[in-house]
Amino acid sequence: MSFFNFCKIQSAILAIVGAAFLVPVAVAIACAEYSVIPSFLIPMIGAWILFFIFFITGRNKPIKLTTRSSFVIAGFAWVFSSALSALPFLLSGLFPSVTDSFFESVSGFTTTGCTILNDIEALPRSINLWRCETHWLGGMGIVALTVALFPLLGVGGFQLIKAETTGPEKGKVTPKITTTAKVLWLIYAGATVLETILLKIAGMDFIDALSHAFSTLGTGGFSTRNASIGAYNSATIDWIITFFMFFAGVNFSLYFYLFTGKLKEVWQNSEFKAYIKICILASLVVAVAITPAMGSFTQALRYGAFQVGAIISTTGYGTSDYTTWVPAAQFVMFLLFFIGGSSGSTAGGVKVVRWVIFRKQAKNEILKMLHPHGVFSIRLDEKAGRKDIVFSVAAFFICYSVMVMVTTFAGTLANLDILTAFTGALSMVGNVGPAFGQLGPSFNYAGLPVLLKWWYMFVMIAGRLEIYTMIMFLVPDFWKGRG
Repeated sequence: MSFFNFCKIQSAILAIVGAAFLVPVAVAIACAEYSVIPSFLIPMIGAWILFFIFFITGRNKPIKLTTRSSFVIAGFAWVFSSALSALPFLLSGLFPSVTDSFFESVSGFTTTGCTILNDIEALPRSINLWRCETHWLGGMGIVALTVALFPLLGVGGFQLIKAETTGPEKGKVTPKITTTAKVLWLIYAGATVLETILLKIAGMDFIDALSHAFSTLGTGGFSTRNASIGAYNSATIDWIITFFMFFAGVNFSLYFYLFTGKLKEVWQNSEFKAYIKICILASLVVAVAITPAMGSFTQALRYGAFQVGAIISTTGYGTSDYTTWVPAAQFVMFLLFFIGGSSGSTAGGVKVVRWVIFRKQAKNEILKMLHPHGVFSIRLDEKAGRKDIVFSVAAFFICYSVMVMVTTFAGTLANLDILTAFTGALSMVGNVGPAFGQLGPSFNYAGLPVLLKWWYMFVMIAGRLEIYTMIMFLVPDFWKGRG
């Protein structure tokens, strides 16, 4: 792929991000926050000028993508988009440094949701809305949105989306990848509208409802309140957001099958069944454990289910500080850091399907010991799975674990205690947001050393792109050859 085509595709992606600035600009006008409007308009105009330059001069030049170039485009797209998104934070003068502006932006786009802000409510509402909107853009994927809106990128579009989407197996729900991207984004947008309406009815004003719908469906966790969702002290709001956190943690392809009447595809999905079981079991165990402190099982279930949904979907919201709960409840929350949501969802983490594959392979190994001459295969979605998928998942676990260990070590070099450093690493790689210890729900990331913040930024993007894309850039063989 030529450098010109690389820039052409990147300019299209940045144009999409720039167009998204129109939403906070509208809010800034509505709220009379005129001083921050240039902070959005300047980078937006710059992005669109760049886009028109490349598309006018190269409109007749074909784009050919290889697997290698697709990974390069996806990796740099997240870096460039995060940089563009950080400009309103920096230009507004409301964030103390380039590092903190970029950190907040990366945290937003990767749907991690960790913040460097001490007083969120002091920000203009348009800036807060943009923070939440970055979750929404990053949740379903910037590249996927670009492929959906710019059909000319459909040439090699599947390779582009494969480099960005989550899970051990990538696929299409429609014959054309551009149509698939459009369908999934329409489901995503529809759910966002529905949640916004429900939150508005439940008592939030429109801007807060839209902001939290962006954060919830993107499984990010940024809020417009210092106390997160707990600030509203509303059981109705808690349950609405709990439902949509679980909703966002499901593979969005299943919603397409549901709406098109292919119910068999949903009920036979091994990952979906495991995800539901984990969510229900974890919510009940936590609720029972914290019932004495909450006063009633109903109240305990409200807070327990909310926090289980927040961690397993990697949204990271808070209505209660789980680090103050009884040890048994804390342990369940700790385990959820290792699981994550479903593949093909907006959630981060290891993904439920990988644990399903490991469980099935462990069962097969036990059966082989009992029946040495037997032939056993993994069955996913009621179908015999490929044997090589086990090796793929094992390789992912190794890369994931190494990334967590290296990030933990980086945290200890910054004088974080072991618990904080380890859970912070799990949170960064899994795009969860809160952790334990000094990075728990009641704290933020403002006081971390600059170098650790930059490492965390790299790790957040690596985690969002499922490790391989960013690690490939560090492998010399990746840069050899052509394409």
